[in-house]
Amino acid sequence: MLLADVVAASAAAAATRSRLAKTAAVADALRAAGPQEAGTVAAYLSGVLPQRRVGVSWRGLTDLPEPAAEATATVGEVDAALSSLASVSGSGSAARRRAAVAELFGRLTAAEQEYLRALITGQVRQGALDGVMLQAIASAAEVPEAAVRRATMLAGYAAPVAVAALSGGVPALEEIGLEVGRPVRPMLAASAPDVDAGWEQVAGADGCAFVDGKLDGIRLQAHKDGDDVRLFTRSLDDITDRLPEVVEVVRALPAARVVVDGEAIALDERGRPRPFQETASRTMSSTSVETLRAQVPVSSYFFDLLHVDGEDLLDLPATQRLERLAGLVPPGTLVPRVLAASDEEAREFFTRLVSEGHEGVVLKSPDAPYAAGRRGAGWVKVKPRHTLDLVVLAVEWGSGRRKGWLSNIHLGARDPETGGFVMLGKTFKGMTDEMLQWQTERFTELATDGTDGWVVPVRPEQVVEIAFDGIQTSSRYPGGMALRFARVLRYRDDKTAEEADTVDTVRALRG
Repeated sequence: MLLADVVAASAAAAATRSRLAKTAAVADALRAAGPQEAGTVAAYLSGVLPQRRVGVSWRGLTDLPEPAAEATATVGEVDAALSSLASVSGSGSAARRRAAVAELFGRLTAAEQEYLRALITGQVRQGALDGVMLQAIASAAEVPEAAVRRATMLAGYAAPVAVAALSGGVPALEEIGLEVGRPVRPMLAASAPDVDAGWEQVAGADGCAFVDGKLDGIRLQAHKDGDDVRLFTRSLDDITDRLPEVVEVVRALPAARVVVDGEAIALDERGRPRPFQETASRTMSSTSVETLRAQVPVSSYFFDLLHVDGEDLLDLPATQRLERLAGLVPPGTLVPRVLAASDEEAREFFTRLVSEGHEGVVLKSPDAPYAAGRRGAGWVKVKPRHTLDLVVLAVEWGSGRRKGWLSNIHLGARDPETGGFVMLGKTFKGMTDEMLQWQTERFTELATDGTDGWVVPVRPEQVVEIAFDGIQTSSRYPGGMALRFARVLRYRDDKTAEEADTVDTVRALRG
């Protein structure tokens, strides 16, 4: 299959707002690819690379060779070239990498170059990437969508699921299970404006619900197989080598094979959470792990158990999973938790956790299974203030004291139907001098048309957590909404633009 066929399918999906039409375009491409190339095609049309990263940034793709006149590169050839590129290392690697990029992109047409550049930098925008892909796999293989979703939950990615579905149908999908050492998609929490609203969604038949502390750390999925321990982030990146103290805790658990869900967080001497950026530095800094471990030690907290010694627990109700978790992990590593018998008890715990410096709570249904990869009603998070994770769409040069710095940011919520973003307003509030300096450097790198104009459009990659006092109707912005008194809390380098809050979430908060 030619890469040009994938580019055409992506363009067809991007050109329509109809979810059915998007699904049909992707399904046609999967059928044409067949089982041999279906995995790579599914990855590309999901907006990801099978290699995850290939060692080339946007800057390394700005000066490309003249495009080819005719499409000749196959999906397999491009995949092999990217794997080779990802393996480049050692002395002289920068020059070898530039030569490999020139050789690969020199074989591609202009449309193929543009698509592959977007794919490498995580900028494929064709609308509802993941949701459409799962429906398309089901359609192309003529299998139930529920079987595809279950398999993808356990496999982590759509690519191997596409191969299984097209080669072996439902029996092959049912063979995909939880594997210790391979991350599953994490269960996510819905949002509620307050404890009372969340309580209504999760309280069990006996009127009880679990209330967990919402810690402002790094979401971790820890896998133990004997002495081998692997740590994965919510985006399924392997960060084992960055958190050796967490590895030590997991390795010491009294079971041979374990998968636990939890959090790593930096605490001060009083046990209160340190700024999120300090915790995040453990996963993103180029500083040596030894230095960071001395400067920013992290503590481990676990809140769910997915597997233990050959037994999958995903489908068990939370009550059973959490009881077994409490018997497995050291008491000091169990997330702050109560089994509340009333909404009043839940509110009291919420108030206590917030007073201790934590983000809020997560209310959890005692009957809910671990719905990996989904944001359902089984878990509901509540924070003491309204916050959204939005994407920076553009930034304006400052004036007065902020002259010379990129200051006022344009905020957008993700639109899963179009794959684009809906602007909700601007803000420069909450920015420290240190933050202004950082974002000037960051947005200069992300600028799409240079930084000469007053307003600097940027690639929609940077996620920012915004606090606000409410949502008001506004004819100024396309979504008909604007945030009231929006202010910056922090930049979220642990989240991608695909994980930002959606415009539907904003509408729901508006009521």
